[in-house]
Amino acid sequence: MAATAASSLQIVIARPSMLSTKRISSFCSTKFGGDTRRLSWNRLASSCHVSSIQHFSRNFTSTTQKLQKVVTKAQSEADDSKPASVLPIDLRGKRAFIAGVADDNGYGWAIAKSLAAAGAEILVGTWVPALNIFETSLRRGKFDESRVLPDGSLMEITKVYPLDAVFDSLEDVPEDIKTNKRYAGSSKWTVSEVAESVKEDFGSIDILVHSLANGPEVTKPLLETTRRGYLAAISASSYSYVSLLKHFLPIMNPGGSSISLTYIASERIIPGYGGGMSSAKAALESDTRVLAFEAGRKQKVRVNTVSAGPLRSRAAKAIGFIDMMIDYSLANAPLQKELSADEVGNTAAFLASPLASAITGAVIYVDNGLNAMGVGVDSPIFKDLNIPKNTE
Repeated sequence: MAATAASSLQIVIARPSMLSTKRISSFCSTKFGGDTRRLSWNRLASSCHVSSIQHFSRNFTSTTQKLQKVVTKAQSEADDSKPASVLPIDLRGKRAFIAGVADDNGYGWAIAKSLAAAGAEILVGTWVPALNIFETSLRRGKFDESRVLPDGSLMEITKVYPLDAVFDSLEDVPEDIKTNKRYAGSSKWTVSEVAESVKEDFGSIDILVHSLANGPEVTKPLLETTRRGYLAAISASSYSYVSLLKHFLPIMNPGGSSISLTYIASERIIPGYGGGMSSAKAALESDTRVLAFEAGRKQKVRVNTVSAGPLRSRAAKAIGFIDMMIDYSLANAPLQKELSADEVGNTAAFLASPLASAITGAVIYVDNGLNAMGVGVDSPIFKDLNIPKNTE
């Protein structure tokens, strides 16, 4: 973690001189170390930030105008020297537990990377049936390209815990699950047991991330969803967060942060996103507000959720229409670009940092602005309107 601990995500505020002929440069860059062929973080420059150098001069003959431009800069520091104008997203000395990481291309992985880039120690909880494949891939270096951080080092995962967040304690686990061969060889994987194991291993954590959801009948319309399927979606996708926070809160340090992931289907109709999943996301957002109050008063822990746009993750592909949702977003969102998992990861890093110390109980949209739209502008109804489009 030495190289990782020396890194931080930083927000740079550039304040130009007031001299009439002073040239002002605004920049937003990403520094990379190591092999330039590693592409996993190149998208940070292309999809999150725009680099530009603007030169201009202005005469202040009658009035004085002030300009302040805030830009984001993700960089890795070799030492602790920083310009006086830098606000760091510095999570060195913090420990994060991310529940729901089972591969290297989902939002959970991206959040882990951003937290690691900011200096946090990373612990993950992986669904028990996927544990062996995940650990084997990690050990054999199959994720190494995806592990590359801005300074060229590899993200280190201190420990991987088996986890099935559907069960609070061993007493809740039915016999057919206990004897299932996919769970053979693993122990202490219920929520309470994992929290206790983390306490025994590390004492405390500062950041808790809930990045898991499941709806066994997600492809069914709500009117065709069974009670069992509906309740299963609620249990795995929303109550699992309540349970995680309930059991981890006692070992969270005051000032800590808890983050979950939600989706716009919680408040808008998304045909095809069924099986009770839209209800589960609505419950998750409602619970976020209540938990923010309770965890804030009890442990001074902040609770927020990130409403992320569509991503071509393995989990999303199981729904069957993720490509259509991405195309729809590209056509209708205010920002016409494909969402990067890193953008969600960086948002989570900000929410986990002291820079977000007054933000709690909030739904933070990271979807290129799609949530703000009231209609789909790609509809033939609007063909005669002069709607701006990105032609690049």
